[in-house]
Amino acid sequence: MSAGPAGQPAAGGLVQALRALGATLHEAVRVRGALLRVELSEEIERRKRTLILAALAFAALHTAFLLLNALVVAAFWDTHRLAALAALAGLDLACGFALLARLRAAAAASPAPFAASFAELERDFAPLHTPP
Repeated sequence: MSAGPAGQPAAGGLVQALRALGATLHEAVRVRGALLRVELSEEIERRKRTLILAALAFAALHTAFLLLNALVVAAFWDTHRLAALAALAGLDLACGFALLARLRAAAAASPAPFAASFAELERDFAPLHTPP
């Protein structure tokens, strides 16, 4: 601690240090909050795009499968209509399960939400966890 002209400690030293610490803490929280806000908006946009694409793909594939099934059943109406229906139902089920497996794999491979924010916070708190 620095001494004043009469050998007394400077009165503003501790207060100035606490103000500097508060300013640093405020800035760190502000920056981390901004990072979290950016990540949240990116995550929301990514989920919106995924949902819209999935809905459009579902609608298109559903229509195509219905028309294809109707075409095949119509072609085999006089001879093997039940066999055609059973084969197409099995094919549709297999495609559905394959697509669900791929969806689960894509969901598992996507990055955890707010991973960058958590990593930054871990780096911020790492010096606090080490003994002096």
